[in-house]
Amino acid sequence: MQDKSTLELFDVVIVGRGPVGATLANLLGLCGVRTLVLEREARTYHLPRAVHFDDECMRVFQTIGLAEAILPHVILSPGMLFLDADGKMLLDWSRPQTLTPMGWNLSYRFHQPELEDVLIAGLSRWPHVALRNRCDVFALDQDETGVRVRYEDLSNGTLSEVRARYVIGCDGARSLVRRFIGSGMDDLGFHERWLVIDVLLKRDRNDLGDYSIQHCDPRRPATYVRGTGTRRRWEITVLPGEDSQEVAQPAKVWELLSRWITPDDAELERAAVYTFHSVIAQQWRSGRLLLAGDSAHQTPPFLGQGMCAGIRDAANLAWKLAAVLHGRAEADLLDTYQSERQPHVRQFIELAIRLGGVINTKAIEAGLAAGEARENAPVKLEVKKPLLGPGLALGDLPLAGHLAPQFELKDGRRSDDMVGYGDVLLVENAAALPPGIKILTSDESNGVGRWLREHGIIAALVRPDRYVRGAARNTGELARLIAAITPSTHVPSAA
Repeated sequence: MQDKSTLELFDVVIVGRGPVGATLANLLGLCGVRTLVLEREARTYHLPRAVHFDDECMRVFQTIGLAEAILPHVILSPGMLFLDADGKMLLDWSRPQTLTPMGWNLSYRFHQPELEDVLIAGLSRWPHVALRNRCDVFALDQDETGVRVRYEDLSNGTLSEVRARYVIGCDGARSLVRRFIGSGMDDLGFHERWLVIDVLLKRDRNDLGDYSIQHCDPRRPATYVRGTGTRRRWEITVLPGEDSQEVAQPAKVWELLSRWITPDDAELERAAVYTFHSVIAQQWRSGRLLLAGDSAHQTPPFLGQGMCAGIRDAANLAWKLAAVLHGRAEADLLDTYQSERQPHVRQFIELAIRLGGVINTKAIEAGLAAGEARENAPVKLEVKKPLLGPGLALGDLPLAGHLAPQFELKDGRRSDDMVGYGDVLLVENAAALPPGIKILTSDESNGVGRWLREHGIIAALVRPDRYVRGAARNTGELARLIAAITPSTHVPSAA
């Protein structure tokens, strides 16, 4: 065993280089945190997996300075339609094509390998962030000052170890880090086999459309998704008596696709049976070990929120880790990560399960309750983003736990680009505010004053992850907001 005083030392080791691990590493790079990413695979997995992210995710990509690099790789989604077995519309979930209050569009489609390549390339901007591929972590030994991380370099069989002050498991559904934490899983009850088929069109099939289509056919529910370029995806229910291997054979796949396309229209890129799960880890932190992304929660894909949830984890966690590592907060600040994120992700998973009920036509009534019925028209679905769970939000103040909007500055820029990944106080003007607090006023953006007046407040404190910590209706409440971020005060772990 190597003397720990001679071991290479990092502030954070991230296990896993997928979208969540790579986003977290970029955020920590932005915060000046010495970070090592250890990834088992040699290169980005080349086949599609996640295909959708939302405006909040794009705002995180903007924060790490990669939104413009990602834009050429995405298309806008018009939304999702739910059709019954006869093709009659059950539910209309159209997405507006205008910018949302986040400053981006509500729904983007993408090809995961292309996104990962942009995120991984972004790491090279940070001299204090390192990425090591073909490194398989097998042991984590935690003590009072850090974690000994042991791994094998699969390219040559060499065993190595480093020390880290914290280790974050972004290592997926079969997470090793979760096993070392010893966390059980809360099962929300959804486990179904679906055949996921990705094809590349050989010729134009504009009739397939840009909307995602949920075919709510009780004989065999199916989903169609338009991807980027010539990519198209179908997800088709595997029936109880069917063999997972047999149903993924090309002849059977083309038989199942025959109502939409033939081999003359497209080539198969991949067909594989996945079991969609709905589970949440009970414990996201044990001392210096933490979980993010699929290692902490798994959701059925019907809302397109699986990867989004992991990106939100990264945005919530990175600034808190940086505050602890840089001595601006006590370690108990990290307990607010699970308390805020777990209820938020649970609501999304529960809504995905309800939508799965509509698609499977086993629970149409329960699913339709997610939308509002209109006279002689299909239900139109509106999804409101959940609030943060209890943690740092000053819960008795207005707007606590809500996402703050992003404003257009008078010079045409987006406000997050001016604010950076830090706290900001939104106020009408800077009069009588102590120095050293970052502020955004009506002088910089007309939208700030309008938004404050609309909510009947004089100020709002927005965290680095763009959630409102609290808003002030009067000078007494404003003093509380200022106290919450004045450097001389301890950052409370709960309020």
